[in-house]
Amino acid sequence: MSCKCGSRSTFRDDVTGNLVCSKCYTVLDFDNYEAQIGGINGPQGTNIHIGYAGTGSLYSYKDKKIFQAKTLIHEYTLNLNVSYSESDVTSMINEITEGQFGQGDWFNVLIGACSYVVMRRDNRFLPAAEVAEVVGCDVYELGRMIARVVKFLNLSLPEVSIAGLFERELNNSMTLETVDEEKKERMRKQGIFLVNCAVKWFLTTGRRPLPVVAAVMVFVAELNGVEGLKIEDVAKNVHAVVSTCKLRYKELLEALVKVAQVLPWGKDVTVKNVVKYAPFVIRYMEMKSMEAPGGGERGENFDLDDVVTECLQNVSAYGDDENYIEGDSQYFERGQDRSDFRRLSNDNDIDNLKLSHECLSLIYTKFLNEVDGDRLKGKSGRVHGRKSRGLELHACKDWWSGKSELSKKLLLKQILEKEIGLDVMPPSFIAGCKANERRRKKINAAKARINKIMDPCNTGSDDSGNFNSLEVVCAGKKRKRRQASEIDWEDFIVETLILHRVKEEDIEKGHYKALLGLYVFNSGMV
Repeated sequence: MSCKCGSRSTFRDDVTGNLVCSKCYTVLDFDNYEAQIGGINGPQGTNIHIGYAGTGSLYSYKDKKIFQAKTLIHEYTLNLNVSYSESDVTSMINEITEGQFGQGDWFNVLIGACSYVVMRRDNRFLPAAEVAEVVGCDVYELGRMIARVVKFLNLSLPEVSIAGLFERELNNSMTLETVDEEKKERMRKQGIFLVNCAVKWFLTTGRRPLPVVAAVMVFVAELNGVEGLKIEDVAKNVHAVVSTCKLRYKELLEALVKVAQVLPWGKDVTVKNVVKYAPFVIRYMEMKSMEAPGGGERGENFDLDDVVTECLQNVSAYGDDENYIEGDSQYFERGQDRSDFRRLSNDNDIDNLKLSHECLSLIYTKFLNEVDGDRLKGKSGRVHGRKSRGLELHACKDWWSGKSELSKKLLLKQILEKEIGLDVMPPSFIAGCKANERRRKKINAAKARINKIMDPCNTGSDDSGNFNSLEVVCAGKKRKRRQASEIDWEDFIVETLILHRVKEEDIEKGHYKALLGLYVFNSGMV
């Protein structure tokens, strides 16, 4: 080793052990350097201890991870308004992870899944869509995590109560905060009744329940004269798609129209005016639901005497006495013995109630003209020589009793056992049957076209398979379309599948993409 002066002559000092230049007596650098290298048992660092968070920290890596995980659990349960169940969620996650907890996006999804499972296990209501939005994941990803949690813990969760979801959303609605408690309670019972009826009509079968909840909330608010509750706002609050909520609202109105067809004025009820007639329709459904099972005797909460008396004893408000059929006046006397009504209501022969159809029609026509005329005038007046009531049909409170069991949260089996005046098949099943029938017609038409091309002599006089396309006739700036029979892409796919000898039963199912990949594009592969 050479010195800075250029001399290579050195000697080692006996006292310090350093290497010194013999010419200028300079201590040479790096002569006594020792590398600080070691394995597991090597020297410790000066600032960071192995296995700890850093200088001044008392938490190990595991302790810090658990602390951050519990902080995240507290934050999410607070955002979901389930902070009272935070300890249950923490204990469930501790059991699943065996005390290790975790970090990352998967742990956020696990917190949301455990929160949902805990709430549903305790018969409380927490929509999965709301949980997915809070934890920042997809609903399907959250659903898969929920299924894994339930399977791992071997839990048996109770069925989802759509009526409970409706009650929760009704109580949390900001628009209904100014509504008085009496009206809000009436809306709650009416909403639960309609939700249970929607379940009975299979409007929720195979579908997400929140759009139905939104549709019922809007309908009940309109029925009770609550303004400012739009379906777009409700759909946003319940985390549902607006178009789906509107479709469920339309299906609910159509179902009520079908129920109203059994009433004497059922032919006048349409989707556009069903809200006007809704009190009568719901009252009829409520009475039907209170009937004893099997359609026999009436239940305890239903009294035909009161119904007939209420409808007929106030007839003088809707017309003149001389317009009634002779013999009908006996049913309008207020002082009549009520035992006659009991005798008629307990008799199975409905003919004993000798009330003419002309009388019922006259009462209804008078009342309808009175209400409609007053609505057109925009003020209270006298209709047919009598003072108008000046009331909207849906503003009447007397029609709702709330005594039906369908006004309470029931199990699915209990709901299906009730009778509400309408039994229908699930809309998805009906749509599937119509789709299969449509595909069957396309298959028959495709076979006819193929047979006509392959054997023109035996075609016959059937023109159902002709290739008639759209004829566009240009007349100045207007284009008129004349369509005899439309051939679309589905017809060509059906023809292709038939030519490749695919079974007609498989084509009816409509899985065209799978059939094309199996029989057409990969037909030559073994």
